Amino acid sequence: MAGFLGEFEVTLDAKGRFLLPAGLKKQLPEGENTHFVINRGFEKCLSLYTKQAWEPVFEKISSLNQFDPEVRNFVRYFLNGATEVEIDSAGRLLLPPNLKEYAGLIKDAVLSSSVDKIEIWSKDAYQQFFENYSPTQFSALAQKVMGGESK
Repeated sequence: MAGFLGEFEVTLDAKGRFLLPAGLKKQLPEGENTHFVINRGFEKCLSLYTKQAWEPVFEKISSLNQFDPEVRNFVRYFLNGATEVEIDSAGRLLLPPNLKEYAGLIKDAVLSSSVDKIEIWSKDAYQQFFENYSPTQFSALAQKVMGGESK
């Protein structure tokens, strides 16, 4: 899978559903365009995985040492709320209420590419996240994360 690109603004309806944008649908792998797994992200957002992208993540988690208390804590937190969701006949995804509350999603949301998954943020939280990084801070972070790479 090549991954996802872009960010898309969506509006949640009163039931917590949103229409999957056409620009995102085009990027879904063949046969992976209706069933997903959604769970809590590492920040106050949600992570939406295609079933294909979720399987290796789940396999890795399943192979961890369950006798290690830190592993058990990680697994509990990471899988807490993980839910299979599918696009309805109108092209909408329904966010589970507990996950919607976790991410502070009320009406306006942003779907943001994150390599092999889509992050779902409240629009306000997403804007706040980027306001916390100045170009100088981002440059330093890029150097720290990517600086040792050479091609």
